[in-house]
Amino acid sequence: MDLETAVRKLIDVGAFMHDRGWVPATSGNFSARLDDGTIAITVSGRHKGQLTPEDIMRVDMRCHSLDGRRPSAETLLHTTLYQRYPEIYSVLHPHSVGSVLVSRLFSDKLHIRGYELLKALNGITTHESAVDIPIFENSQDITSLSKEVIDYMDAHGDIYGYIIAHHGFYTWGNSVEEALRHVEALEFLFNLEARLQGAHPA
Repeated sequence: MDLETAVRKLIDVGAFMHDRGWVPATSGNFSARLDDGTIAITVSGRHKGQLTPEDIMRVDMRCHSLDGRRPSAETLLHTTLYQRYPEIYSVLHPHSVGSVLVSRLFSDKLHIRGYELLKALNGITTHESAVDIPIFENSQDITSLSKEVIDYMDAHGDIYGYIIAHHGFYTWGNSVEEALRHVEALEFLFNLEARLQGAHPA
């Protein structure tokens, strides 16, 4: 993917998510892997429903800015995923109501099984499937948090996403479109599971 295409797609993602209330204020961050191996990512502190080309910057895999702008403090969580999964081309991080509710209702993970919508996740072909979405405590120490995520994957195998407690969630895909599909599916499932626990998200 070239930079111009990535910028356009990430701007569209921002508008889509903001319309659904998944990135209130300046929350969330989005990225896409470029053909040259660098990463296009949202600039820190920008309103995701009002993104412009100037709000998308480039970093290398060591999280170094390539154009002098300041990336999100959570950039390492993106680059860690790109390094682990060479096939993925987008990482999306909304601050959705459903994911925050789930993190308050469940302690270490959300076990999701039996839903037709699981088939929206890459590689799942039947509702007779189950996935675990781990929940990690929020931390300002992003290096430690990224290591915790990778350690979990090393111990439990590949996952479709993870929740940061009281914060939001991360998911990814082989394209921006697939990553956004995963966001939609997981948020729907988070809301269902929260309702089963008595919560009633809007």
